[in-house]
Amino acid sequence: MKVIGIVGMPGSGKGEVSRIARELGIPVVVMGDVIRERAREAGLPPTDENLGAISAQVRTDLGMGAIARLTIPIIESQDAPVVLVDGIRGDREVAVFREHFPDFTLIAIDSSFETRYRRLAKRGRPDDTLTPDELRARDERELGWGLGRAFELADYRIENEGSLEEFTAEVRGLLSRLAGVDG
Repeated sequence: MKVIGIVGMPGSGKGEVSRIARELGIPVVVMGDVIRERAREAGLPPTDENLGAISAQVRTDLGMGAIARLTIPIIESQDAPVVLVDGIRGDREVAVFREHFPDFTLIAIDSSFETRYRRLAKRGRPDDTLTPDELRARDERELGWGLGRAFELADYRIENEGSLEEFTAEVRGLLSRLAGVDG
């Protein structure tokens, strides 16, 4: 099974990559769903504060690659030759995936703070931050998990500062080549 991982700061465009992958018929596994499920089980609303605390606790209890390990069975349950994994947050997660899936490719999505803040303010998900200071704190938390080091391990890097159409075309082309599907 070929696994394509996506890494990027909050609001960089990971969700758009997932949307495009689905359009191409590539199943998508979102790592954050593991954390959102734990929040539901605990009866907690999916706020940034709650999800961040749960993520930190899972990593404290089970190690920095824990969420990747928890996601592997979900990836393997997909009946497809290629699966996209959205939401890698650290270099230990990359190491877990590379060790478990010999055909693993990592794509980094890069956007400026200002661009990401504008997108998150429009997106309106319960865990999206609403102030610049809250986004900076979220960025710092995720960088503390090794997100910056994961970025450095990427096989491909896409700059997402232009139009949605430009980004879509670039992502569609790359995913089509990597997955061997028509874009």
